Amino acid sequence: LQIFIGYDPREHDAFEVCRHSILRHATMPVEITPIKQSQLRASGLYTRTKDPTESTEFSFTRFLTPFLAGFHGWAMFVDCDFLYTADVRELAALIDDHYAVMCVQHDYTPKSATKMDGVVQTSYPRKNWSSMVLYNCAHPKNRILTPALVSSQTGAFLHRFLWLDDADIGSIPFVWNFLVGHNKMGDGAGLPKAIHYTSGGPWFEAWKDCEYAELWLRERED
Repeated sequence: LQIFIGYDPREHDAFEVCRHSILRHATMPVEITPIKQSQLRASGLYTRTKDPTESTEFSFTRFLTPFLAGFHGWAMFVDCDFLYTADVRELAALIDDHYAVMCVQHDYTPKSATKMDGVVQTSYPRKNWSSMVLYNCAHPKNRILTPALVSSQTGAFLHRFLWLDDADIGSIPFVWNFLVGHNKMGDGAGLPKAIHYTSGGPWFEAWKDCEYAELWLRERED
């Protein structure tokens, strides 16, 4: 499984912990690649002018995942602020070739005006759907996601998956994109399979005591 992780220099530790947690639990071959905006710009694959709503360097580069995978097979994109507690083999087992993309279909409205290290929090339909996506890279409809389009299309078009029909979007259980501060596990349900510190994780001073912070800190030590 090809896995692309969004990279931002401000969250280098988060990237390393996310990567480590995937590899530590994986029982299937995985290939992990950081999506670094600086490299994409240097190679001419990303020319978008910075948008004031961008909270990370991978706000839009994430949609290059099918292109970077050569429009072949299935690939996963995930934000760097995730911690995996389960084997991605379980996630890969959910793949259904009928769909162009598969994701957790959150109904999420942020509770605060800022996140992370004080960046502005934006609210929009299908928020966080694009934070962890399984892409059917060979699907004909995903071939629209070229560097030229990703560099020019609106945030609404991209983050709401408007190049697809609703029937093209498969659903994944929320435990694979568990939003800290929003989702809750039932009594006796155990840990989420993928913890998403969407508002900010313990690598930021303001979020050092957030829910599941101790798990992330333990993974960093490991």
